[in-house]
Amino acid sequence: MSAQTIHPQAVVAASAKLGPGVQVGAYAVVGEEVELGEGCVLHAHASVGGPAKYGRNNVFYSFCAVGGDPQDYTFSGERTELVVGDANIFREYVTVSRGTVKGGGVTRIGNENFFLAYSHVGHDDQIGSHTLFVNGATLAGHVAVEDFATIGSFSVVHQFCRVGRYSYVGACTVIVQDVPPFSRVVTDRETKSYGVNTIGLERKGFTKERMQALDHAFRLLSRSKMNTTQALAEMRAKLAASGDVQELIRFIESAERGIVK
Repeated sequence: MSAQTIHPQAVVAASAKLGPGVQVGAYAVVGEEVELGEGCVLHAHASVGGPAKYGRNNVFYSFCAVGGDPQDYTFSGERTELVVGDANIFREYVTVSRGTVKGGGVTRIGNENFFLAYSHVGHDDQIGSHTLFVNGATLAGHVAVEDFATIGSFSVVHQFCRVGRYSYVGACTVIVQDVPPFSRVVTDRETKSYGVNTIGLERKGFTKERMQALDHAFRLLSRSKMNTTQALAEMRAKLAASGDVQELIRFIESAERGIVK
């Protein structure tokens, strides 16, 4: 096991627990009740707060503030947490808030997510794995972002919305409804879906057959003269063999705020 490296001008709370190989740079701060897993790196001036548990090999760049109090008027010092998995990257000025009691008390982040500069994860958010938050991407509280999703630069997501797996939210987009999995969404004059996230899915290894089934499903959903109920029935009738389409159907049927079309 490699030894910890803590700069003499760093501040590490007495209750913090640091795993083997952790590096803490000059003027970085590790707060009370913080657990840093093996191989985590805090660059100069980075700040991680708690109560929080961070897995292995997370990297915190200068001036990020991860694990701070929730930005919520009702918060009055209750014990809430942030739970982070492994190999996440938090670039400069990224902010992540812990949960609130009314929201379940825990903000969660999975593995191998990349948060570019100035992006923000609000209180009680639930982030999957392998997501990308481009510069300035902002989540309100109580948002769920599923695996492999991309939130474009300076895009904002309204509280309680969901962003589905493998979806792509284009830059400067305002999301006030759920974003279906596999879709690409961007604000033009109005926020609308432009069909399948073709390039992103190809890069993730989706076969031609999977892409064709999804393209058919999205054409039924947004380019036919059918309403959503009719489109879902047609998907079931013609695309029942596609697991991806079945996932899309389940997501749409469970939407509480409607979907972007």
